[in-house]
Amino acid sequence: DHREHTNHDVVIQKIYQHLAGYHTDDHADELKHEPMFTTILDKKQLASQPTLSRLNQKFDKETMKQIQQVNQKLNRRVQKLKPSEHFVFDLDSANFTTCGKQYGTDYNAHYQTTGYHPLVLFDGLTGDCIKAVLRAGNVYTSRNVVSFIGPVIKEYEKMNPSATIAVRGDSGFAVPALYELCEEHELKYAIRLKSNKRLTSLAQAIENQISERLNLNNGAPYVFYKEISYKAASWNKSRRVIVKLERPEGELLFRYSFIVTNLSYRPKNIVKFYQNRGTMENFIKEGKNGFAFDQLSSPDFYTNATKLQIALLAYNFANWFRRLCLPKSMNKSTIATVRIKLIKIAGKVINTARYTTFKLCSSCLYKKHFWFALKKIQGIPLIE
Repeated sequence: DHREHTNHDVVIQKIYQHLAGYHTDDHADELKHEPMFTTILDKKQLASQPTLSRLNQKFDKETMKQIQQVNQKLNRRVQKLKPSEHFVFDLDSANFTTCGKQYGTDYNAHYQTTGYHPLVLFDGLTGDCIKAVLRAGNVYTSRNVVSFIGPVIKEYEKMNPSATIAVRGDSGFAVPALYELCEEHELKYAIRLKSNKRLTSLAQAIENQISERLNLNNGAPYVFYKEISYKAASWNKSRRVIVKLERPEGELLFRYSFIVTNLSYRPKNIVKFYQNRGTMENFIKEGKNGFAFDQLSSPDFYTNATKLQIALLAYNFANWFRRLCLPKSMNKSTIATVRIKLIKIAGKVINTARYTTFKLCSSCLYKKHFWFALKKIQGIPLIE
């Protein structure tokens, strides 16, 4: 009864489990003889929970880097299949709350919880997770951001030299080294600035100028978009800063927000471009709810870091599937919807001496979507 499961087979099994919504190692025992899994993986039975746990104990820094490289290589293949001329690198950090004694977890004052504080990079146009690294819970948002994004910029420049790349980030990434990196590589950027006395004073001067021309004492809502040239003490030169002055209805005072940028758009369009980074929250939410990004329960840091990379790879497989294979009516669906409509559907398994046949319900509500996706999958060329 002894069975051998190679390391890469177990990792692939774990990716399929994530895609189907079975995130914990314990689920492997329940799926041991599940016919779809055993057929896909070409096994009589799946690796059990103890086997998955033993593999987790072998994970180290090198394993994490190897799976990162797999993600990068597959991303390059997808770019060859569906090339893009525009990329928006959305930087953000996230809060992965923990409940045990995981190494590297700490209290984060911003989130007011104990856990990890990973750094993530998504393409804001496609939703692909380009890169993610697990970090200790108490590090600042912009910690190592230049060394994190620098290799990605070089890779994308090499992959598509003519592509336009823009970088977006909130005020946690307002560090001069990031602006200088973007300028060095001739990238566009829009990064929010934290308010300070100098910026507030400049915004108040703009408000006073507007008040001299318009009557603003009527309680109506107002929004104005202006720009200034600004140089902070830590900057090596002056940069363009967009100032948004907004007063909600019924309030007396204006609220100011500031964005440093090298984009040439009108101020209002730059603010709109920056605000679109709100989709990042949906990407992170999808990673957490759909692929268990934040379920990191091992006491070892690099075991948890590797688990994150495996979950990230599963997330990207689902996102590539949406982009390349699903009809337009479904290509924005969450993985929960895709599972209900295309993965966890009724069927009957018939085993014969030579074949295993899966008979699907003829009255399936999403039969057309199923065959459309299958035809698209069959038409994808193999790219080395």
